[in-house]
Amino acid sequence: MAVEEIQQNIKKIEQIIDDMNLFDDDLMSMVFDANISATELLLRTILKRDDIAVISVVGQREFQSPVVSGRDIRLDILAKDSTGKYYNMEVQKKPEGAHVRRARFNSSMMDSRMLKAGQEFSELRDSYMIFITQTDIFGYGLPIYTVKRYFEEINIPFNDGSHIVYVNGSYKGEDAIGKLMHDFSCRDSKDMYYSELAKGMKHFKRGRRR
Repeated sequence: MAVEEIQQNIKKIEQIIDDMNLFDDDLMSMVFDANISATELLLRTILKRDDIAVISVVGQREFQSPVVSGRDIRLDILAKDSTGKYYNMEVQKKPEGAHVRRARFNSSMMDSRMLKAGQEFSELRDSYMIFITQTDIFGYGLPIYTVKRYFEEINIPFNDGSHIVYVNGSYKGEDAIGKLMHDFSCRDSKDMYYSELAKGMKHFKRGRRR
């Protein structure tokens, strides 16, 4: 391969990277992998809680199906907090990638790995399945859609510890969620509001954009 062709290929790769933002799952997984501060920011903002203390976070975690020939999944981000709760966060550019039954499937895959032999079901920790979608897939214009289970007859929550949340990436409000989604859309770290995200973005883009 000629030097000129190699240089052209390098430029193409650099352009692809420069055009990426946090709605690209590969970049998102790299930015958040082992990045405690960025993950805490994300969870605290989306769940509106200041008490979340993340103790571990990994990007691109693969879960194999316990069934032969069953479907495996690869999680964009899997985090655990100091109380033992698990959080799976997925970014999706296309609505079909955030299908409501995918949330059910991902949640079940997390749950199946939480208990060891001999543990009681009451020991099962809470789990959070969070989809951050580039578009408003439900079409109501809300920044966040929180899914909860209820007893239909008495309208009382069924507190099984399973939580599903959808974040509307097209939301452009001036509040914390609006700023967070603005940062997810940025291709350049210097345009971001949150330093926790900007540092990771700058690191993996290697400061090529000025």
